[in-house]
Amino acid sequence: MNTVDTIKAGYIAGIVSVITNSALFALKLWAALMTGSIALAADAWHTLSDSISSIILVVGVKLSSKKADKEHPFGHGRWEQITSLFIAFLLGLIAFDFLKKAIIQFTNREAVQFGTTAVVITIISIIVKELLAQYAFYISRKTGNLSIKADGWHHRTDALSSIAVLAGILFANRFWWIDSVLGIIIALMLFYAMYEIIQEAITKLLGEEPGQDLIAGITEEVKNIYPHDLQLHHFHIHNYVVHKELTLHIRLDKNKSIEQGHTLATDIEKRIQEQFGIIATIHVEPLQ
Repeated sequence: MNTVDTIKAGYIAGIVSVITNSALFALKLWAALMTGSIALAADAWHTLSDSISSIILVVGVKLSSKKADKEHPFGHGRWEQITSLFIAFLLGLIAFDFLKKAIIQFTNREAVQFGTTAVVITIISIIVKELLAQYAFYISRKTGNLSIKADGWHHRTDALSSIAVLAGILFANRFWWIDSVLGIIIALMLFYAMYEIIQEAITKLLGEEPGQDLIAGITEEVKNIYPHDLQLHHFHIHNYVVHKELTLHIRLDKNKSIEQGHTLATDIEKRIQEQFGIIATIHVEPLQ
C-alpha cells in the first residue's frame, strides 16, 4: 500500500472509530441513566475515551503526512510513533482507574446491580467494539501503521471491559466479588497492552535491526549484481514511516579505484530501492 493509501486508511479508521464510539457512548449512558447502573455509566465514559484516542490518531496521521522540509529532512512520519505513545499513555490511565476502582469495590464488598436493558446494551457494545478492533488490526497489517494498531487495542480493551460488565450482570447474584476480580484482571491486561505498544514504538524511534528475511533478500539481490562475496554486514534500518532508510557496509577488493567502489555501491543502492522500496546508504571497506 502506497503512502497516499496509508494516510487515507488512517483517516478512515479514525473517523469510523470516532463516530461509532460516540454513538455507543450515548447508548450506554442512556442505559445507565435508565437502569441506575454505575458500572455501565463507567463503561460509557471508557468508550468515550476511545473517541479521544481516535481523534489523536487522526491528528497523528495528519502530522505524519507532512512532506519533508528543511528542519525535518526525513519527513514527519515518526509522528505516528509519537501518537501511539500518547494512546498508550491514555490506555495506562484507564487501566490504573480500573484497577483502583476494582480494589476499592472488592475491599468494600460491593455488589453491582444491573437490569435487562444493561444486558442488551453490553452485548451490542462487545460485538461492535471487537468488530472495530478487528478492522483497526486489519488496516494496521495492510499499512504497517502502529498508531492504528494502538487504537485497535484500545477498542479491544473496551470490549474486554464490557465483557467484565456482562459477567457481573450474569453472576453478580451468586458471586458478589466477580465484578471486582474481573476488573483487576482486565486492568492488568490493559497494562500489558500499553507495554507492548510503548515497546514497539520506542524500538522504531531508536532504530532497529532489519529482519533476517530482509537481510537474506538483500544479500541475494547483491549477488545478482556482483558474484563475489562482498561480506555485507552492519545492517541498520531507520523507520520514518513514510519511507525507510537502510545503512550497511560492504567489503571490496582494496585494489579497486574509488570510482569503481562508488559505481558498485550506487548500483546496489538502486537495486535495493527498486526491489524493497528502501533508500540505502552503503559504506565501502577494503577487503583484507
